[in-house]
Parts: sequence; structure tokens; C-alpha cells
Amino acid sequence: MKKIFSIAIFALIAFSCTNYLDVQPKGVLSDENLTSPKSAEGFVISAYSSLGSDHYTAPYSLWSYGNVRSDDAYKGGRDEADIQAVHFFETFVYTQPDMAGMEGGGDPDEMWFSLYIAVSRVNNALRTLNSLTDDQMPNRNIRIGEMRFLRAHFYFTLKILWKYIPYIDETVPVNEYGNISNRALNNDELWQKIADDFDFAVSNLPITQPEVGRPNKAAAQTYLAKTKLFQAYEQDEQNNVVRINADKLNQVVALCDQVMASGYKLQPDFGYNFLPGTFENGVEAIWSVQYSVGDITPKGRLNWGDVLSAPMAGGFGCCGFHQPSQNLVNAYKTNASGLPMLDDFNNVNATEFKGTQTFDPRLDHTVAMPGKPWKYVPDLIMEESWLRNKNVYGVYMSLKENVAPTCDCLVNIDPFYGNSKNRIILRYAEVLLMKAEALIELNRYNEALPLINALRERAANSTSMLIDIQRQPVSNYKVGLYASFASKAEATKALRFERRLELAMEGARFFDLVRWGVADQVLNQYFQKEKDLRDYYSVARFTKNRDEYCPIPQQQINWSKGLYVQNAGYN
Repeated sequence: MKKIFSIAIFALIAFSCTNYLDVQPKGVLSDENLTSPKSAEGFVISAYSSLGSDHYTAPYSLWSYGNVRSDDAYKGGRDEADIQAVHFFETFVYTQPDMAGMEGGGDPDEMWFSLYIAVSRVNNALRTLNSLTDDQMPNRNIRIGEMRFLRAHFYFTLKILWKYIPYIDETVPVNEYGNISNRALNNDELWQKIADDFDFAVSNLPITQPEVGRPNKAAAQTYLAKTKLFQAYEQDEQNNVVRINADKLNQVVALCDQVMASGYKLQPDFGYNFLPGTFENGVEAIWSVQYSVGDITPKGRLNWGDVLSAPMAGGFGCCGFHQPSQNLVNAYKTNASGLPMLDDFNNVNATEFKGTQTFDPRLDHTVAMPGKPWKYVPDLIMEESWLRNKNVYGVYMSLKENVAPTCDCLVNIDPFYGNSKNRIILRYAEVLLMKAEALIELNRYNEALPLINALRERAANSTSMLIDIQRQPVSNYKVGLYASFASKAEATKALRFERRLELAMEGARFFDLVRWGVADQVLNQYFQKEKDLRDYYSVARFTKNRDEYCPIPQQQINWSKGLYVQNAGYN
């Protein structure tokens, strides 16, 4: 599967090749060619290739949509005008349906278009697979399960970005695409379409796959649980959470239980999840996008979506985007018992890391900062000179998606450096968090306690790589476990904080805040404090009942001849 994405175009070209003396004109495919098992596998590979076909202006890691729009990260870069569309999303003030032509790209229309290209490839594969019989292709149902899993994955991303989207499956003729409204299905019906695809995948995917990168039954169960969790927080037309569906929460618990019985587990060290090479596709990685080098492509299948997030250090990075916030760094402080400072973590900014203040080790797996080793290389110390614009965006850089400069996975793609480290989409830690969240909302918060503590215990044991050249810890660490939860409210606060610490900078935070219905409270409080550090936040303001979702791109509304309905608040 490291090569499965890279060979897609070559596989498709091969289907059109034949002896020129026999035949049809070049490039013309017969019905027989298009409906053979070989062509079906080619279309499947083409669909898989979409997983790694993103770009830093339309990143499937969602760094610009899930992190920068939250309290976890600043945009970074040269200044506010560098990829200006992302700056507008970060501050929310100038977000508009038509953001084309802004410096550096980042127009959400590019993301919309890219994701629908991916959906189209999946639908093409499904049409071909549906035309075959099990006798012709014995693994047909498995491949259909894979394709429906991928389609649900792409639609899940579209759904959390835009809420109301046109749903197009393999039964819709191409000439009918423009006749399907983004309001043909309501909010819950759209979630159910996504859930139905994952449910089919659960029933048809094997427990293990012969090639890494192909989703298995546990991956489908995990993604179905995640879909049900989002679906459980029912919203009205103005994006208010109006009800939490207990039946959906019970389904989340049951699905998570199935995954927990399937053999996956937490990595012994948190940092192993974010290392290349032998650590990829490890015991915690339920499903990952596979990148590669040394394949049949000139530069390899690299993670183009995150190429901007390295610091401006000579020889291994560019371009200083995706910088962790001071608020996020403060969140990793712990109290005398080693527990998170849930209510007062942000009262005083953390600036000294070897003093009396203690920290959760996940800080130094997630955030790079001057004076500390870069990506577990004790004698490679990050310097302020690596920063592109510390006066605007501060001194912290993101670590999880980056690699050490000595890694053979790092490739010069001038003016950038890309790497082939996998991107984990689903990991076992999130299964524990989803089950804990569902249990708490079901008022079974005592059952959530050991799940949260399992993550905290793993964090406490994740210090062996966080050392300097004298083999001393780079920060003062202390992590404790919760003894009990006195109430549902207390458990909810602990769970939401733990989810942030565990998944920070992985593209989830903003969508969590929207799901919980607290985005306006959290972000406006964040802006109020952070504007003293970041001048550009002086105008930042999250508008409730609008900013929970991106505006439907004006280009798409124009293409639909006005059929698409704009999201609430943008009219």
C-alpha cells in the first residue's frame, strides 16, 4: 500500500494499452475493458490515491480548518497576508463565500473541489464493481466495502466543514450532478448516509487486510462510532445543539467495545505515534494514509498537505505555518497532584519549563520551542532564528507532522521539504476518548474514569525520548490520575480537556467545539486573552450561528445556478 497510491495513474493508463495493429484508437476504452476485474482494481487504486492528493492550500490534515480556527494554533507564515484566506478563517471577521484570488490560495472552494474529485473517483470504482459478479471477482464485496469506507471518509470531511452538502453516489448520472441540492437531505439524513456506508464496510471488510493502508473491520467500526458521536449532538438550522441522542451514544459505546476487543492498544510511548519508519502502522494506528519514497514516482508520494509547517531552518524545512498557541502550551501545565489545571491553566503564561511548574509530557511531543531538541534529536536544538515571524506568531512550532532532518523520509521538493511519514486518521486513543465521552453523556461517568486514566498513565510513561544531550528531561514533568469524578459536569470538563491534550494539532479541536456547542464561548474567551499577545486578534470574533461552518463557496453556488443554499449567517 506504500506504493498503491503512486501506481494509480500507471494502472489506469495500462488499461488503455493494447496492440495497435488489432484495434481501437488509442485512449478509447471498450465496455469490456471498463467492466473487467482488472479495470475495477485500477479504479479502486485511483480512489485510494485521492487520500494523498491534497495540497497545503487544501490540506486533508485540516490544520488550517481544525487547528488554526481553534484555540490550539496560529496560522503562522510570513504575516497575516500570507495565505490570507486562512487568516480570515482564524479571526472569523472577514470570512465570506467568495474568497478566490487571495494571496497564497487557501480558498475553501479548492478544498470542496478536491474532496468531490475524491468522491467521484470512489463512485467510478463502485460503478465498475457493481457491474461485476462475485464469480468474476471473488473479493468484490471487500473492495466495495473499501470504497464505501473511503466515500464515507471524504463525505465526513465535507460534512464537518460545510454541514449541508450535495450527496452524490454511484447511482447518479454525471449529467444529473447539477440538479442535486445541498439541501436535498437534512442534517441527520446526511449523517445517516455517511453512517450507512461505514455500516456496510463493517459488515464486509475483513478483520485483517493483506496490505497496510486498506481499512479493516475495526477501522470501519471506529469511523462509524465517530460518525454516530457527531450525529448524537443534534443541531437545529442555526447550528445550536438542541438535543443529545442517547440511542446514538449507546451505539458509540457498543462500537468502541468491539474495537477494544480487536487487538489494538495504546503505544507504550505517546511519541511513537508520530515517528516514521518502523513505528508507522503500529499497534495504535487503526487506519493511516500511506506515503512513500523510493517508489516509481520522481519524488515519492509525499505529504504535501503539511509541507508548510516546518520552521524556517536551513536545510530541512519551510515555511513557519501552523504554530501552536500560547493557550495550548499553557494547557499542558499540571498542578501539585499532576492533574490538569482545568480552571486556571491560562491565568499565567508558561515560559519556564524546568522550574517549579510541572507539565504533561505530551507538551514536548506536540510543541517545539527554542532551547529544546527538535524531534527527539538531543544535540539538534531549536533556535529562535528558525522562526519566520516571532513578533506576529510567537516562538512555538508544531511537531507531530514533522520529522528529524536525518530521516531518509525527508525529501527536498524546492522550495519545500516534504516527508513520507504516514498520517494517522484513526488511532486507538480516540476510541477510548469517544467511549468515555458517550458514557459521560449517558450519565455513566464512573465508567469513563479508567478510560481517561489510561491515557494519562500512558502520558506519564512517555518521557524517555524527551531528553537533552546530558540525558536530562527537557521539562519538569508530573502526571497524576483522577481518583474519581464527583459529577457528570466534572467528568465532562476532564474528558474535554483530556481530548485536547491527546489530540492537539491533529485537526480535531475546532470540530469538537462545534459538536459540543461551545465554540463561541471558548473562542471568544480565547481571543480576549490572546489579543494581548497577538495584535491581529484585536478584531477577532466568533459569531454564533454562523461561524460553526464554512460558507458554501460562491463558485459552487454559481455552478449550481443558484440551487445550492448558503449556510446560516452568510446571506
